[in-house]
Amino acid sequence: MVKKEVFIGMFAGIIATIIGTILYILLFSKVSIESTFDVALENDFLGSLIALGAIANFFPFFVFLRKKQDYRARGVLIVSLFIAILIAILKFS
Repeated sequence: MVKKEVFIGMFAGIIATIIGTILYILLFSKVSIESTFDVALENDFLGSLIALGAIANFFPFFVFLRKKQDYRARGVLIVSLFIAILIAILKFS
């Protein structure tokens, strides 16, 4: 039961990050989503783009905490830490 709750939180964190990244691109980029990712890869700011999208993880994290769903909040936190490691790898490679 606990593993299922953590997995649900991890899934929510991944979806929130993807949606946050796409929303950021749609709101602040003048070109398409695909073009923005291509330019981000070329100019080494893909990590920054993902980090801005990961800000959306605050929403499910605090919703799960407010509803006393601590294991789901833990899953969102695990995904956030994984994204932080991924961003560090992208920055230093």
